[in-house]
Amino acid sequence: MKNPIRHKRKKGKGDIVLDIFIYASLILIAVITIYPFFFTVVRSFNEGTASSSTYFWPARPTLENYVTFFKDGKWFHGLIVSILRTLVGTVVSVIFTCIVAYALSFKNLAYRKLYMTLLVISMYFSAGIIPNYVLLKSLNLFDSFWVYIVPSALNAFFVMVGISFFQEIPADLFDSAKVDGANDFVIFFKIVLPVSKAFLATIALFVGVNHWNSWFDSAFFIQNPNLKTLSNLMMELINKNQAGYLSAASAAAKANSTVTSFSIQTAAMVISVAPIICVYPFLQKYFVKGIMIGSVKG
Repeated sequence: MKNPIRHKRKKGKGDIVLDIFIYASLILIAVITIYPFFFTVVRSFNEGTASSSTYFWPARPTLENYVTFFKDGKWFHGLIVSILRTLVGTVVSVIFTCIVAYALSFKNLAYRKLYMTLLVISMYFSAGIIPNYVLLKSLNLFDSFWVYIVPSALNAFFVMVGISFFQEIPADLFDSAKVDGANDFVIFFKIVLPVSKAFLATIALFVGVNHWNSWFDSAFFIQNPNLKTLSNLMMELINKNQAGYLSAASAAAKANSTVTSFSIQTAAMVISVAPIICVYPFLQKYFVKGIMIGSVKG
């Protein structure tokens, strides 16, 4: 039997007006969202002294801001520290989160209720900055690279999400693997992790962005200038709030009136955002599925 032909309903004037309003609103929102980043990119490729006349295109195009950025040892060290922190911190956090979440997903685990209670309490209560400072100092993590890694190795929220995700994996899959002689480690690394790409990609993206953007711990727990992160250096530059402030490497460029503290800051902002933009497209196909993990089954 042939399917009946469906005729499209002709749009009335009210529908046309509504469509115009919706599309105009979306375009306005897109412009408001995209333009600040576009404006920052334009400023980063423009001479600092000509920034007042730059809105849609560099008035005096130059790469001097980026050259000055990479010549300055402070900024370059900050970039390297941020990259290392993000890579190591993300890998460590994903591994620990998956291991703990996988173990707690088994309801017959000994003392599971106690572990879950402690996990939930840690999500809602924090000791505060002073006890945290004392704890890190007593663990000899103060002014160390590992102060970035150890405190954030386990995220309670992602553990809860992971528990919900691992509980959705069919138990028959584990039983058949055990029948074939696989132990718990083989099951976890050979079976569980390969089918958990959406979960792994989602938490890796969130944890990685958090590490990359974090400046608070670098400001309070790090005194060694070689361990300062890029985001912390940017915050220090913003907090200086002095129009003439430049680093030692930037001061020479100021004599030629081509580089300012704000132009260096815009270049640093673009460099700090670029890695996230490059990585996100590769994780996007997992992100939509991963973000819904645990939304139905808690």
